[in-house]
Amino acid sequence: MTDHTFAALGVAEPILRSLAAENYTTPTPIQTRAIPALLAGKDLLGIAQTGTGKTAAFGIPLLQKLSIGHVPPRPKETKALILAPTRELAVQIEQSLRVYGRFLNLKRAVILGGVSQYSQVQTMSRGVDILVATPGRLLDLVNQKHVRLDAVNTFIVDEADRMLDMGFIRDVRKLVAALPKQRQSMLFSATMPDDVVKLVGDMLNQPERIEVTPQGRTADRVEQKLYYVPALQKRQLLTHLLKDNAMHRVIVFTRTKHGANKVAAHLAKTGVVSDAIHGNKSQNARQNALERFRSGKARVLVATDIAARGIDIDDISHVINFELPNEPESYVHRIGRTARAGGEGIAISFCDSAEKGYLRDIEKLTRNKIEVVPHDLPPPTEADLAQERALNQRPPHAHKHGKPGGHKHGGHKPGGHKPHNGGGHRAEGQQHGGQKPGGQQPGGPQKKRNGSRPHWHKNRDRKQSAA
Repeated sequence: MTDHTFAALGVAEPILRSLAAENYTTPTPIQTRAIPALLAGKDLLGIAQTGTGKTAAFGIPLLQKLSIGHVPPRPKETKALILAPTRELAVQIEQSLRVYGRFLNLKRAVILGGVSQYSQVQTMSRGVDILVATPGRLLDLVNQKHVRLDAVNTFIVDEADRMLDMGFIRDVRKLVAALPKQRQSMLFSATMPDDVVKLVGDMLNQPERIEVTPQGRTADRVEQKLYYVPALQKRQLLTHLLKDNAMHRVIVFTRTKHGANKVAAHLAKTGVVSDAIHGNKSQNARQNALERFRSGKARVLVATDIAARGIDIDDISHVINFELPNEPESYVHRIGRTARAGGEGIAISFCDSAEKGYLRDIEKLTRNKIEVVPHDLPPPTEADLAQERALNQRPPHAHKHGKPGGHKHGGHKPGGHKPHNGGGHRAEGQQHGGQKPGGQQPGGPQKKRNGSRPHWHKNRDRKQSAA
């Protein structure tokens, strides 16, 4: 297509007005290819890294489809269902649809965990045109008969590989089974692990396949740097780097909730205004932190990977991997928080001696050797190095999760922790005894690649899926 405008793609006038008001004039590559296919009624498989404009790619055709010959929804029903893995992403999808459809008379709702279900039930009692939801809470409300799925004619799964990583794929399959067979379906994912491929086969019918960026490729406009630094000096290096005023809007990623809180507390002591965001925070606290960060009231947002794909904020100057992720795909999603909407950004990673395996996995996935840069911190003392070695060699059970007496019910299952997780605290969304770089932790319940867990974690899974 030579004329790259939304009008040339067949977008209707009311939506064009909304896009013009936001200065959206030129469609991205995924929008250029997806919008005509979806307006033609095709199913779609979109493989694209974060920040490529996926929400508009599926949102614009959805709004246009629902606005033609609009019939008001009946009580408890929705005509379109969009599943997102995190609360933040669900909220931001709904906000984008509100912007694109401001001149259309369509009702929207968001269903997610972490808040009371009362207002969600009240909204659904009147019916909506578009429902954006996280899988766990939606499945609860469907089972309580507060939501009907028999009228869904458009079904969208966003960030399918993240659903897999967070252990929600089973809930997604249950929801797919409850949908009408005759529908238009779309699935978007940055990577295509085997379980996502199976989900594609279950929910899509002869889909149009659009692959914008090769799997594992990181954003071309992100400058990537790596510091080798002992774990005990990471906070010192972070403080040193933040003296640069060019780092005006920064996300710092940690593997664990405990680690995020510790980094935020350290930044507060050094006078840097920051907020932490992770799964233990209430939904209101998470949204307030995002708004403070978006408005510039907080310079730094400290986040776990649960937020890596749910933060869609322009003009993020830097992403800092305070701890490298133990899933290499998460690195791609973390650094994709910067260089959005055609901009540029810098991603800085800290790597200590226990994380070199994670680094190898990341460079293998991205097919990119990250540039190593020196720092001018004083070398660690022998006492510092001895303390770090002790942390890395700490026995699996030699810690508590912030509660007197440590774990309930007799402590961990056999197999314990890998030593990479910052002294024993588990990565958010990960069960005990997860994976080491290059292999599984022997003994104990193993984390399956599809995110499913043994039966004794069923109740915890349901609580986490509400996230």
